[in-house]
Amino acid sequence: MKRGRKTDEANNSSSEETSEKESKRHKIADEKAIVAQSPDWGNLLQDIILQVFQYLPLLDRAHASQVCRSWNQVFHMPDLWRCFEFELNQPATSYLRATHPELIKQIIKRHSNHLQYVSFKSHFISALTVVFVNSKSLSSLKIDDTPVDDPSLKVLVANNSDTLKLLKMSSCPHVSPAGILCVADQCHGLRELALNYHLLSDELLLALSSEKHVRLEHLRIDVVSENPGQTQFHTIQKSSWDAFIKHSPKVNLVMYFFLYEEEFDPFFRYEIPVTHLYFGRSVSKDVLGRVGMTCPRLVELVVCANGLRPLDEELIRIAERCKYLSAVGLGECEVSCSAFVEFVKMCGGRLSQLSIMEEVLIPDQKYSLEQIHWEVSKHLGRVWFPDMMPTW
Repeated sequence: MKRGRKTDEANNSSSEETSEKESKRHKIADEKAIVAQSPDWGNLLQDIILQVFQYLPLLDRAHASQVCRSWNQVFHMPDLWRCFEFELNQPATSYLRATHPELIKQIIKRHSNHLQYVSFKSHFISALTVVFVNSKSLSSLKIDDTPVDDPSLKVLVANNSDTLKLLKMSSCPHVSPAGILCVADQCHGLRELALNYHLLSDELLLALSSEKHVRLEHLRIDVVSENPGQTQFHTIQKSSWDAFIKHSPKVNLVMYFFLYEEEFDPFFRYEIPVTHLYFGRSVSKDVLGRVGMTCPRLVELVVCANGLRPLDEELIRIAERCKYLSAVGLGECEVSCSAFVEFVKMCGGRLSQLSIMEEVLIPDQKYSLEQIHWEVSKHLGRVWFPDMMPTW
């Protein structure tokens, strides 16, 4: 009996060892299978890695480039640096907030000659100068809140006059009208331009209208006043606008106004070729009446507010004179229901966008707020409702 018991114990021990070996063998086999199925990140096609890198913020790109030699090669491929946004004075929400400026400067020095589409926001003028000095094929340049000046623009023009097609400048107080005129004189392929009104001049419009210059497609002008009465706005001559529109008859002229009511005197005194007009602050009935008389090419009109006097006559005048008007947005602008219906009737189905708050529509003897929905929908040829004021 004892011998039989020992035999059974030996068999059980042998069976357990065999089972343990089998388990280890299966585990190793499973691990090999997992390794075989896992992607070899170092041997991924460079085109795939390039596409991944293009979606990464700068700091993440730098970290990823340290994974292996192949990824580092992709990090320095020219195609990765054709379009990039540089931001050195980072707001708290920026994905570049923790990026050291030296990293960006090193990248600029190595890849500035590859850059074509650049957006720049920085207080480090030296970094921007490096881009201008080394780049030879910039096509699109956006500069915001950067101390760029006239000498910097001359460097830009010297190296990129044949390739620059888009230039957008915002909050660049060190640039003068002469500096932006230099760009227009030399960059004959420029098709899109955005600038502050203080840089606009008769000479600039005439330079953009020369036979050497291509037809401009888009001109945006920001007319901004921070403190009422402290900014003097000049007047552009009608002859300059006429020459400009004769040379570029299909140009989109976009104007954003952030002025106080007493500062509008130099504007809308004679016909100007504006197509898109935005008023970010309250504007008087008188100014809107002048818009109807002087903006026959108007396509889009957005008015933030106009005070407490209804805009009935002004809207009718705009409908009569602005035959291309197709988009209208009225904020705190009171209008009688009858005048609003008449305005829509005169414009007809060409109004592809029409926005007004229900709270500013004034019911009268002809139309109530309930009736205006049906009348406006009838003239537009589609269902329309006024906007509702948020309740929060």
